[in-house]
Amino acid sequence: MIVCAAVIGQQNNPLYLQTLQQETNESSLRFHYVVHCSLDAVEERMMNPIKSTGEPSDAYLGLLYPTEEFKIYGYASNTRVKFILVVDEVMPKDEEMRLIFRRFHAAFIDAISNPFYTVNMPITSPGFDASVKTIMTTV
Repeated sequence: MIVCAAVIGQQNNPLYLQTLQQETNESSLRFHYVVHCSLDAVEERMMNPIKSTGEPSDAYLGLLYPTEEFKIYGYASNTRVKFILVVDEVMPKDEEMRLIFRRFHAAFIDAISNPFYTVNMPITSPGFDASVKTIMTTV
């Protein structure tokens, strides 16, 4: 089950963070910390993509790192916007995670295509929020 979804901007600024656990300052801060710590792994994977000969690099970065409680997965767009998902319980298959990240990325594109959205500002769209919650709960 996905317990946290985050979008991180080009300058590593948080654009969006959603958790499914009951919101308290402690849990919110905890997930901000987990997501922030994952950025080093994201940057490392983006600089040294793992790919086969002749195969284009993939936006899906895979499992960034596991902790005692969570597994953190990453995805990076061509514009260097990063998507982080924090998963507890069972590790999903890579193909499942790729599909989830594609849906997450598509929801992000829909949200920032709004002419009233300012680039690199936090995403406050109720539609995006609803889409992310749907993605997180339908896994």
